[in-house]
Amino acid sequence: MAKAKPYKPNTASALSKKGTLLYLFLVPLFVAVILALLQTNIKAFILNSVAFALFFITAKVSTKGFTQEADYMNAVLIKAPKIPYKTISGFLLGGATFFTVWFAGNESFLKALFLGSIATLGYYLYYGFDPKKDKLENLGDVSAEFVLETINEAKEKLGMIKSHKNQIKDVKLSDDLSTAVGKAENILETIQADPKDIRVARKFLIVYIDGIAKVTDSYISMDEEDINSETKEKLYTLMTELDTRFDKELDRLKNNNQFDLDVHIDVLKEQIKN
Repeated sequence: MAKAKPYKPNTASALSKKGTLLYLFLVPLFVAVILALLQTNIKAFILNSVAFALFFITAKVSTKGFTQEADYMNAVLIKAPKIPYKTISGFLLGGATFFTVWFAGNESFLKALFLGSIATLGYYLYYGFDPKKDKLENLGDVSAEFVLETINEAKEKLGMIKSHKNQIKDVKLSDDLSTAVGKAENILETIQADPKDIRVARKFLIVYIDGIAKVTDSYISMDEEDINSETKEKLYTLMTELDTRFDKELDRLKNNNQFDLDVHIDVLKEQIKN
């Protein structure tokens, strides 16, 4: 155990690959379950099945913990996970090992306890613990709750727009939405890197993105064949204006200037009403 190298996640992909290692424990247990079934050894079949289930649950909870950790590592601003899935997984692995050795393997209690403890210790030495520190630095006089609420609300709206886009058959409108979403995500990343102007940027994030979400929601609620060419032209014009507006706001953000959105917000609202 002294030679175990600490596990340092970089991406969600790497985390998921690391998590698959735990599923290797299931292979010998699965074989044991099959052999017990073929031999009609009911007791062994039940005990091995329970052991298999315990290791499977451990692997699933670990995967959830690794995914949660990946989100934490990749996010600029985020609170530490509320549920410590990796910590839970470590104890589950120890418990699964203890059960397998003592009950399914008919070994001594002390041996089972020792191996279970080693399994838990090895898990933490290799995978580490759950993140515990909030990543909320450089917020100035803005509260962390306000920043996270604004960012999460914007992400939720962008997710809605993406979902709507997938239901739109009009190629031009779908492409324009993809461009708008991409630029909105760039703006969101810029704000996360320097959230001090979040109060003013909130108007952009919520009003603009919420406006697009409302438009796309209204669009997909109709049969596309029933939408006349005049309405579609208005949509194309709106998307062009938004594209230009997004570029300007991104430039302003990068220059650390404040947004001047009031006129444009009113224009967007009028476009939506029409």
